[in-house]
Amino acid sequence: MNFDKLIDRRGTESAKWDLMEKSFGVSPDDGLAMWVADMDFEAPDFLQKAVRGLIDKANYGYFAGIEGLETALTWWLETRHDWKIDPTWITLTGGLGNGIAMALQTFTQPDDVVVTFTPVYHEFEVKIGKTGRKNLQLPLVQDEHGLYRMDFAAYESQMTGAEKLVLISHPHNPAGRVWSVEELKELAEFCVRHDLLLISDEIHSDLILPGHKHMPMHIVAPEIENRLIAMTSASKTFNIAGGRTGFVIIPDADLRNRFRAFHRSLDLSPNLLGVVLSRAAFSPEGAAWVDALCGYLDGNAALFNEQVSAIPGLKAMPMQSTYLAWVDFAGTGMSRDEFHDRVYRKARIAATPGHTLGKGGESFLRFNLGTQRVRVEEAAARLAEAFSDLQ
Repeated sequence: MNFDKLIDRRGTESAKWDLMEKSFGVSPDDGLAMWVADMDFEAPDFLQKAVRGLIDKANYGYFAGIEGLETALTWWLETRHDWKIDPTWITLTGGLGNGIAMALQTFTQPDDVVVTFTPVYHEFEVKIGKTGRKNLQLPLVQDEHGLYRMDFAAYESQMTGAEKLVLISHPHNPAGRVWSVEELKELAEFCVRHDLLLISDEIHSDLILPGHKHMPMHIVAPEIENRLIAMTSASKTFNIAGGRTGFVIIPDADLRNRFRAFHRSLDLSPNLLGVVLSRAAFSPEGAAWVDALCGYLDGNAALFNEQVSAIPGLKAMPMQSTYLAWVDFAGTGMSRDEFHDRVYRKARIAATPGHTLGKGGESFLRFNLGTQRVRVEEAAARLAEAFSDLQ
């Protein structure tokens, strides 16, 4: 578990490294890829062993073994999150984005309104638009500690009655917020009050930094299981998004049957590689690796946020989860084009532009810290140099 070992992903068909010049004008020759949400660490031995086992079997045809994956997932959720689920609640999808899109199409109609709390993962708005639904973006607010919170009192006046569903990032991407039990209970009450279904995207639930704990929505508010669709995946935690495997967990039989009817209508089935990788990930070896990973990410976050927040005009939001740092450039007084130019051209860092993550993100950039510490240190140093005239 040597997370400091440098891995050169350039030229490996990594979207994060091989597309950053096209996307941001940052050359991979001397640039730092800190945008796409995957990590630069070497694949752990237990995943490599699982893939080698697949090769040794030399069976790439129709396959069995889904039950073993469901058993692994139920074990993982119970041992890691104290969430005991029935395996029959699980439906496998081609990744979480695929699951979200299918849920939107199952449970809403074209022109229905879907609520999100912004800024938030940009694919929420994209999926809502692609499925012909409308997006009501309710802004998150920062408290006295600089953390995002949902402001349900303010949201009441923005609801029109056309809303059918809420889509929440839990934990939150881009700011790494671990929502408290009290906040999640308020969310549940909000959904009941406005008769809304709730999709809880819990893909980052294993990337919790020390001192914090993720609470699955179903544990917090079992009384709303008749309106709850939870989703998770091994893809972010173990960096296996290429396996295209997600899990939609629906406790309510009626909702589950409706979702599966739509799922069957598309004639979708799991892919072999994703099943093998996910099954290997949800294991005691995987648990030990994640524990070490979260400790390392916590060190990266502490280093980056401290050094970046020391730069006049820049402020990094405190991180409680994920490997995504959320940095506000409003204090520089610069336009978006100006601070983008300094980050992309001067610092040569490809970071995710905050305005693509919805209302409230206009003055921010998201930096992926899921990389070796030497690169995190280099990124902080480059930012300090790029904004050195403000000192």
